[in-house]
Amino acid sequence: MGLRGEAAIVGVADYPSERVYSGTRQFSLEQWADLSSRALADAGIASSEVNGIVCVGDVSESAMFHPATIAEYCGWSLDYAERVDLGGASAVAAVWRAAAAIELGICDVVVVTCTGRPKPELPSASPQERARTVNASSWTWGSPQSEFEVPYGDIPPNVGFAFYASRYHALYGNEPADHLARAKIAADQRTSACMNPNAAFFGKPITPEDVLASRLIADPLHILEIVMLCHGGGSVVLASKARAQRCPKRPVFLTGCGEHLAHKTPTYSVDEIPRTPISYVADRAFAMSGIDRSDIDMLQLYDCYTITVLLTIEQSGFCDPGGGLDLVRRNDLSYKGSFPVNTHGGMLGMGQPGFAGGLSMVLEATRQIRGECGNRQVRKHDTAYITGTGGIMSEQAALIVQGA
Repeated sequence: MGLRGEAAIVGVADYPSERVYSGTRQFSLEQWADLSSRALADAGIASSEVNGIVCVGDVSESAMFHPATIAEYCGWSLDYAERVDLGGASAVAAVWRAAAAIELGICDVVVVTCTGRPKPELPSASPQERARTVNASSWTWGSPQSEFEVPYGDIPPNVGFAFYASRYHALYGNEPADHLARAKIAADQRTSACMNPNAAFFGKPITPEDVLASRLIADPLHILEIVMLCHGGGSVVLASKARAQRCPKRPVFLTGCGEHLAHKTPTYSVDEIPRTPISYVADRAFAMSGIDRSDIDMLQLYDCYTITVLLTIEQSGFCDPGGGLDLVRRNDLSYKGSFPVNTHGGMLGMGQPGFAGGLSMVLEATRQIRGECGNRQVRKHDTAYITGTGGIMSEQAALIVQGA
């Protein structure tokens, strides 16, 4: 049981990633409508045909009823509506849910959109209130984090991912060359970002040595291997196979998926670090798709940190545990290399525009399979493996997509 390849991505759109946004602030509803309209235009589908949406994250203009608020604003009458809240895994999770709804016959055309540009600020929001939404998983009275973690400073994601990196190196190699291999992930992805005009770090190459020479943030992680927040947004349109055949561009069919949630913070992990949820997911996705890992032409992996990429490669089964360092050393991970990973630069090279950072992996896979990536086009581009990671390795989702 699972996806049968009867739903396809037929339209994509996004905003450029910008570290400094100088445009007019727009409400999330305005961004939702604009991005969706662009993706529908790319698909050659009229807005009146939309009968499903998946909302990723919140609509800041409504405390609840987020899908209904979007539908009302965009003028859609829907047969399927959902909101996904899995952190950085939300976008990938939203896409497979949309495909599943289409395959079940609930709807024909589904829009998934992630907004990521600045919105007008509420006059009543104090700096302290805004900081609380960023610096801790939950300050709310009664949460385990509020009682047992926040008072001791164990709140920033940098700390949690550093735990994973430290444990990984303790198990599989802690020599300078091993850290240089981890840093190479950021450098190779920056090579791809330098070919992507929409990337925040377009035209700014780095070397592995630059990465390790950059400021240490949480041992062993340096600032150049930690995702840079930016502004942007993205949207994808999915359609049934019958509707996709009438779209102007090559459809990208979803043939495999998986998802696993294990904990909220590493303090309560049920698995021994550095095992992550993706280790439960990859085999399921590949079995569903009916293809082998050797059939994959590119990997588009959630990359909030270099260690996330390293662990995802290993635990998705592309090498043995601990073998990721050698795989990275032996291969060029850029768009022109032998093992392409995050050919748009990933979030380490493109930037992380909120939830749209996770959706960028889906957008890039779609454009690569369509052959639309110009100077960064991979040579073979029929299949892609895509992942999303939420929290501190707390939830992960995977997709396998294939061109018709």
